This record gives sequence, structure tokens and C-alpha cells, in this order.
Amino acid sequence: MNRFAHLAGQRVLVTGGTGFVGRHLLPRLLEAGAEVTCLVRASSRLDRLPTSVKTVVANLENGQGLAEALRGQDVLIHMAALLFGLGWQDYLRANARAAHHLAAAIQGLDSPPRVVLVSSLAAGGPCGVVPGRGPEALPEPVSAYGWSKLYTEQTLGRVLGERLAIVRPPIIYGSGDQGLLPVFRGAARGVAVSPGWGRDFPVSVVHARDVAQAIMLCARPGAAGVYYLSDGQPRSMAEFCRAMGHALGRPSGQPIRIVRLPLWLMAVTAAAASCAGILWAWTIQLLGGHAPRRAPNWNLDKYREARQTGWLCDDRRIRQELGYAPEVDLASGMAEAVAGYRQDGLLGRKESV
Repeated sequence: MNRFAHLAGQRVLVTGGTGFVGRHLLPRLLEAGAEVTCLVRASSRLDRLPTSVKTVVANLENGQGLAEALRGQDVLIHMAALLFGLGWQDYLRANARAAHHLAAAIQGLDSPPRVVLVSSLAAGGPCGVVPGRGPEALPEPVSAYGWSKLYTEQTLGRVLGERLAIVRPPIIYGSGDQGLLPVFRGAARGVAVSPGWGRDFPVSVVHARDVAQAIMLCARPGAAGVYYLSDGQPRSMAEFCRAMGHALGRPSGQPIRIVRLPLWLMAVTAAAASCAGILWAWTIQLLGGHAPRRAPNWNLDKYREARQTGWLCDDRRIRQELGYAPEVDLASGMAEAVAGYRQDGLLGRKESV
């Protein structure tokens, strides 16, 4: 049985397709027979897109060109989002504003598309107890990023109703990811950090290929509401990082050293990184340049997430209703991620063992 037969011949518009998850999603959409178009900026890098993917230029920040891009599409997959910001304003300017403009463009269509929104576990909130947060729990975001994703869900939900399916993944890893790259580099040197002194930090994780699978399943007619997903195995952050070390080829006699940092020290480092990022942005602006679009990976907003008891989620709904089944286990997923980083020249010889 072809689980993705519903995508054959469908016109699918993807936002964020030039990013990390898009690298894994677009080829699978094409394999399923979808006609894929990526919404891009004029400055977007397009050399990694499959040759059969069409592009259309539009602006999520001001809404220009969105209605034209959406017209005639059967499915919209909305993945574009700001993951690292220096403050609340950054997330509101990026994620919330994009949701507002998308909703306005969709409202103006005679025949709106089905929409799959790639949100985040951060929109639901933390949970340190198995089986983890499920769709029946009330949202409890603890970070500006989480609130901006919840705002996006609600903004599109008011317009689309049952035509909206929401995917809330936990930690996503795989080739092409810039967010976890510093963690992989630290693991290559033999050191990884787990938040909090004297405690485990339980997390759910999922490989980008399985995120792509979930997105495609959620494009099915009848899929609606919130779907959490994971690889089905709750883990500690230490276990996750040790798997990195194994994939990086560290000798058995030189295991990863897990440093359990006290939360007060993590708060200090996050504040310092955020302040440095703000000062750098101000300096660039004073010199007449454009402020960098990307904030430091480690900042105060990420500390708000790291100080929680854990980030576990329950994927039973998507398994039972849509037939989701993880295809990538942690060992093979880490091997794929490391191979991708090395192919892209992001884990050089000096960082290898």
C-alpha cells in the first residue's frame, strides 16, 4: 500500500524548502508524484533544490506575492520560521508576521489549499514524564519561540479550521542542520553539555527524514489538528550526545564527557551570548550595514527551554490515525547526520577523531 498516494498529481507549495528539513522533504514529495513549488526570497540560495522543483518569489515579511503564489495550489506546507532570535520582537517580526500575511492571503482565495504547518514541541510546552506531552494537554510555551509558534498555529487555525494539520516535532537532527552543528562539533572534541547539575534531561528526538514522512502523511485529506512525533524512544540528553560520539568515530576508550552544567551558569552564558549578539547587531547598524539575520544558537530564549525538566512528547495519535512509523533509528540517523556534515565541509579533519 502506498501511504503517499494522496500526493500524486497534487500541486504543493512549500515555504522554508531551501532549509534543513526541505533537504529531506522535497525529494520525497517528488517521488510521491507531487508537483512541487518552493516559495523563496529574491536572495534565497537555490543550488541545492532538486531540478524539477519550481520556484516562486514572494515575501512572508510583508505579504507581497503570497496570494499569487498560493492560487491554484492544492497543499501548502509551511515550514519557514525563525529558530534563533535575540528577543521577543525578532520572533514576532518573523514567525507571527508571516502567519498573519499567510492567513490574509488564504482568506482571499476562492479555493484555499489544505495546509500542513510544521510547528514545534515548544508550542506545546515542556514535559519530563513518559509518555510525554500529547495533543490533549493545554499549550504551555515557556519561550518566545514557543509562543510565536503557538500564535502561528492559532492564526492559521482561525482561517482554515479542519483544513489545517499541525506537526509538532521535538529535537530534529540530520544532515544540513545548522542548529545542532555546534553540539556535534563539541562532541567531536569529546565534550557535550546536559542542562542542570545532578539530573537527567529527558528528550524526544526525531530524524529529519521522519519529519518529512509525517508532513506527507498530514497532507492527507481528513488529517487535522495537532500531531506530535518522535522516534518513539524517550532518551536523556547524555544518551543523545553519546550517540553523536559513536557516529563521529570516537574510540571506545575515549567516550564523550558529559558536562552537567548548573542552571545558574547556563543562565550567565546565555545572557552573555545574547548581549554579545545585540551589541554586534547595533554595531553593524551604526556602521551603516545590515544587522545579521541569525542570533547566536545559545541565547536567553534557548535557556528558558533548557531550564525545564525535560522535553518529551507522545506520538500515539499520528501513529494510530495516519500510520506514522519511524524509519530512522538513532544510530543510523546520527551516521547520516555526520556523513552529511562532512560532505558539506562542516566537520573538518581538525574536528574529526
